[in-house]
Amino acid sequence: MNKYMKYAIKEAEEGIKNGDGGPFGAVVVKDNKVIGKGHNRVVKNNDPTCHGEVDAIRDACKNINSFDLSGSEIYTTSEPCPMCLCACMWANIKHIYYGCTIEENDKIGFRDEIFYKNLSLSTDKMKDKITQIDHDECWEVFEKYIKIKNKVKY
Repeated sequence: MNKYMKYAIKEAEEGIKNGDGGPFGAVVVKDNKVIGKGHNRVVKNNDPTCHGEVDAIRDACKNINSFDLSGSEIYTTSEPCPMCLCACMWANIKHIYYGCTIEENDKIGFRDEIFYKNLSLSTDKMKDKITQIDHDECWEVFEKYIKIKNKVKY
C-alpha cells in the first residue's frame, strides 16, 4: 500500500473515532514530505466545507505559509467531491490520488454523485491529473463508518 495513503487512512480513522464527520482523510505531499493533513470535520466544526481534502489543504497552506501548493500531490480516501476537486485545482495541486469512488460515497449515505450529475463534472475527463489507488484499504475505512450507529447525516 502507498505510504501516503496510509496517512490519509489514519486521518479518516481518527475522524471516525472522534465523531468529527465521514470517513474522509487526506494528506498533502510535496517533495516526498507530508506538508498538510486533515479529515472530515463537518460535524465537529459545523462547517459543510470542512471536508478531508479542504482540511488538509488548509493545514498545508498554514504550514508552508502560502496559498500556493504548486508541485504538491494529495492523497485522499475518496474521490473528491466537486468542491474538493475545485479546491485542489485552486491550490495548484498537481495530482490527486484517491481510494474509494463517488459512487461508493453514495452507498454509505453521502450525496456527492448528485452534484457531479447536476454540475456536469466528471473526473473521467481528468485522467492525467487524478488516479485511483489503494481502493480496498480505503473501503475498509468506509466499512468501519457504515457500522457506526446514530451517525449525523449530511
